[in-house]
Amino acid sequence: MIEIKEHVPLASLTTFEIGGNARYFAEAKNENDIQDAMSWAKEHGKPYIILAGGSNVLVPDEGIEGLVINIVSQKFDISETGVHAEAGCNLLQLIRSAADAGLGGWEKLGGIPGTIGGAVRGNAGAFGPEIKDFVTWVRALDVSTGEIREFSNPECEFSYRMSHFKKHPELIIFDIHLQLQKMNSAESHHHIEETIQDRERRHIQNVRAAGSFFMNPVVPDPIREMFEKEKQVKSREGRVPAGWLIEKAGMKGARVGGAEASVQHPNYLVNADEATESEVKELAEQIRKAVFEKFGVTLTEEAVVW
Repeated sequence: MIEIKEHVPLASLTTFEIGGNARYFAEAKNENDIQDAMSWAKEHGKPYIILAGGSNVLVPDEGIEGLVINIVSQKFDISETGVHAEAGCNLLQLIRSAADAGLGGWEKLGGIPGTIGGAVRGNAGAFGPEIKDFVTWVRALDVSTGEIREFSNPECEFSYRMSHFKKHPELIIFDIHLQLQKMNSAESHHHIEETIQDRERRHIQNVRAAGSFFMNPVVPDPIREMFEKEKQVKSREGRVPAGWLIEKAGMKGARVGGAEASVQHPNYLVNADEATESEVKELAEQIRKAVFEKFGVTLTEEAVVW
């Protein structure tokens, strides 16, 4: 039976390093652990919440009253053409392990913090590719029915930073299969390290943040044209970077307490000096208001605010 702990600090389990304690906490190392934890929550009438790599999440200062299930499953297998991985596997470790086996194509996702399960749930992407480009199927537990279901790529309903699993929180991802392409191992590793160095140059690697806090919004044509003219690049799907809008709205470097809109990458709200959840939320609201007042564009969180 899974061990249920009490009053477990959560801040150190997140990339933001913000937040209080979990009233109840369980580490799930496999499918049985997840099902046992869900059974415990149901039996004791406690709400539950899933934590994996701890990226892309902001935990409340007062903590969580229910059960936090931390998915730490780490098993994966690599075949001649792809990877089969449990949801708790670290994404960068998978990309590097695939490169060792001569498989790649997804190197530009290297350095995105968190797990493969979280990447699938939020359709993580960077520098062009998204995880949807590589997923063949996903297996998940439907908490509402107790059924374990397999979803093909189309059934995952991937879109920009969105998936069927994000729309339906009763689905808990167990494992994923990804199709990759044959690559020279040394070349693949070179592309991975190039990507990580690029992230470091942009100050978006190993910082106390949740990743991009806001999604890149679809904007009216005049704003899109302004961005394309200034940056000499074409927008994707009519979207412009939220960080560009934040900078244009004069909010680059803005601070509330210990929370800061990064000077290097304004869409990274950084825990610069022992920030609290309330300070991050206040800063986010100030940014949202400033962008709306200047552009009439409403920013939507990519980070999950518990």
